[in-house]
Amino acid sequence: MNPGLPIQEESEGRPVFWGQERPSLRMAGVAEQIVPVTLGARSYDIVMCPGLLATAGARLNALTSSPKVGVVTDRHVASYYLHGILRSLCKAGYDPTPIILPPGERTKTLGTIAKILDVLARHKFERQSLLLALGGGVIGDVTGFAAAIYQRGIPFVQVPTTLVAQVDSSVGGKTGVDHRLGKNLIGAFYQPRAVLIDPLTLRTLPRREWIAGLAEVIKYGIIADEEFFVFLEQEIPALLKLDEAPVIHAIKRSCEIKAQVVAADERESDRRRILNYGHTIGHALESLAGYRGLIHGEAVGIGLAQEADLACHMGLCGRDIVERIGSLIQRAGLSKQVPRVSFSALWGAMQHDKKVIGGRVIGVWPVRIGKVVIQPIEQQVCATWFQCKHGSGSRSSSVRRSGKQSVRRMARTRR
Repeated sequence: MNPGLPIQEESEGRPVFWGQERPSLRMAGVAEQIVPVTLGARSYDIVMCPGLLATAGARLNALTSSPKVGVVTDRHVASYYLHGILRSLCKAGYDPTPIILPPGERTKTLGTIAKILDVLARHKFERQSLLLALGGGVIGDVTGFAAAIYQRGIPFVQVPTTLVAQVDSSVGGKTGVDHRLGKNLIGAFYQPRAVLIDPLTLRTLPRREWIAGLAEVIKYGIIADEEFFVFLEQEIPALLKLDEAPVIHAIKRSCEIKAQVVAADERESDRRRILNYGHTIGHALESLAGYRGLIHGEAVGIGLAQEADLACHMGLCGRDIVERIGSLIQRAGLSKQVPRVSFSALWGAMQHDKKVIGGRVIGVWPVRIGKVVIQPIEQQVCATWFQCKHGSGSRSSSVRRSGKQSVRRMARTRR
């Protein structure tokens, strides 16, 4: 086993879990489940099975003929799962190289990519060598992007350990890093060879991360499946307690919806854009906070509620839809309120979104539960809505700095 790249930066405390007791998620007897992602020659399976990490090495046999496997993870995940997956890989005959990164969104930089590439080059990784992303969305994004550009593309496998990653970011081939002006502005579409989900990893997920992940789950019901949304309305108390059957169903159904959308529109030229619901405002709030305040799912939760309200303002849906969405978001433990930022700061951040076309912000708007439409929004329409709902916002002469401070204060109150 090669020593790899442990990058030590600022010290962060251990994750805060659920209180005195961690979730008793055992899933004994839960059968392996497979969701195919059908993309022709780039097709792959999402495999979900409790205890899957112990067999990860053997599952790679059909995916690569090279003994070299780079395991990219972060410090928090490594403390729980790195030893076990390295043991599994060694048992299957692989020569793993661990690459341990700092946790958090601020790791999504070109500098991190360069460091990963340095390790691969130093250890003489070849085109058939494989990268394995062990962690949440950040780890999956940077690992996939490094795989996409190293020697013009080497295979990689997603092993997501957070709810957001298991239901969303690990599926579909979006990889990349952030830019100081916007989230995910640098990247590539590059599909994994497989997505291996061990739901038992959710037992060590901090409660804040679990609740944040529910925003992406709720999104799927709003954009594509009213029956699933009703299920979430009924089962949200059980999901908050990590009851096994609802958790398994929520993960699988989310993956099924994501797989169907990606299969129909791999490169986001049309239908796949519905997956961006909640992310136009959500990504803007993350950017305004400098990726230090709200975590991704929290920002998306606010985006789901606010973009529904904006859709109502535009006459696309009724007030009952807005209230139903907002109610579920709040019952999930998420906020639906925009931090105190100015409209100019928010609109400016939205203008840097990668979904802007011809200078116009393209949004996803619910018309009813289970159906959304994609259409641009004009600045004046958005400004009128913002003024009605939120007033003038921050009047600080340094709008962007004020916005960051406001978002960070809100995040601190939620911890």
